[in-house]
Amino acid sequence: MMLNHNWESAIAQYLILSCSTFPFVNGLDNGLALVPPMGWMPFERFRCMTDCARFPRDCISESLIRRTADLLLSEGYAAAGYQYVIIDDCWMEASREKATHELVPSLDRFPSGMRVLGDYIHGLGLKFGIYHDVGEKTCMFQGPGAARHFKLDAQTFANWGVDYIKMDGCYATEEDMDRGYPAFGMAINQTGRPMVYSCSWPFYKSKPNFSLIAKHCNLWRFAVDVQDSFTSVTNIMSRYSSKQEVLTAHSGPGRWNDPDMLVLGNFRLSYDASRLQLAIWAVIAAPFIMTNDLDTVRPEIKELLQNRDIIAIDQDPLGQPGKIVMTMQNIQVWVRSVTPVSDFGKNSFAVAFVNLGGFGACPLCPQTFELPVHRMGLNSRMGYYVIDLFNSSINLGLFKPKDSFITRINPEGVTFYKFTVVPYY
Repeated sequence: MMLNHNWESAIAQYLILSCSTFPFVNGLDNGLALVPPMGWMPFERFRCMTDCARFPRDCISESLIRRTADLLLSEGYAAAGYQYVIIDDCWMEASREKATHELVPSLDRFPSGMRVLGDYIHGLGLKFGIYHDVGEKTCMFQGPGAARHFKLDAQTFANWGVDYIKMDGCYATEEDMDRGYPAFGMAINQTGRPMVYSCSWPFYKSKPNFSLIAKHCNLWRFAVDVQDSFTSVTNIMSRYSSKQEVLTAHSGPGRWNDPDMLVLGNFRLSYDASRLQLAIWAVIAAPFIMTNDLDTVRPEIKELLQNRDIIAIDQDPLGQPGKIVMTMQNIQVWVRSVTPVSDFGKNSFAVAFVNLGGFGACPLCPQTFELPVHRMGLNSRMGYYVIDLFNSSINLGLFKPKDSFITRINPEGVTFYKFTVVPYY
């Protein structure tokens, strides 16, 4: 048995190394996620609450998923682009079905079964996503992982009408992941059903091979789980900026860096910090996957989440993720190339100015920041028309490369603008 396992591992490692040089025809090539996916997922807000008797509104259940799907439609989120309803961990029974070895949803919390629930979601014009793990168990130790059952589980999800799979990486070695993530992607392809494939692969790797990951995944987690705090959001921003050259080099239509969910609308994130997360996630072309209780999202946060101008930046068809281009003390400047593009090949840009706070005599005061437009990398001679993306009715006028741009940024907050290129010389 050990000899057979070693032989299989050697073959798997050979295939993985080979695909770095030669086209891997069995890899992921599904034509999906040409823009970053948008939707909703319960984990950061609802965690692994399974006590439906005492906490019926908060438990991971068919009721929560149906209620959220309804609210995505009735509250305007679906019309704004949020289309995936993704069940995270803790939906399974603790063991597989004995005769068939198929995954079994919790009989108490998902009594109708996943096929019926998926049909309900599809009936609303939305898409159905689900969580799994490439290892022996799921991360919350609530159910069996995919190990040794890749083809079966991929086909099970296809039979249920799943449109999106989030594949975690707990209880697996790095070698298991290097074999398992490509293998599960191949198993998805073999079902014939289009399913977006979200991987946590690079987060668990000491030295991720992003060329390989980008061949097999539509999106990939690269940082720790997001929490409902300014510190968590900025830590993920720092993680991204420290690796932005390699992350941006491998990202684009069908292949996205995933900094985890949007935590807007929960308990701790301030209004300014909520603006900050939304803006930076848009700049880096991140998936817009909310995690909140849509019943209790405050009106001003709902307005942020449904801001069509910022959503358009995130979903921009150029598919070019942005970068941090300047840091001056506690101020950061983040820039992303977006459409429209002029007839002479000059891009427009989304520019976010971040005030991390904590600087000078008044660390929690708004700060005024000024710099020439060309210092941001904007060099079209005819200039750019500028709007405030949080309030597009505010038109700031025309700015040319040598003009100074001035903005005033709240502490632990952001200002966010679109610089639309003048389309002619």
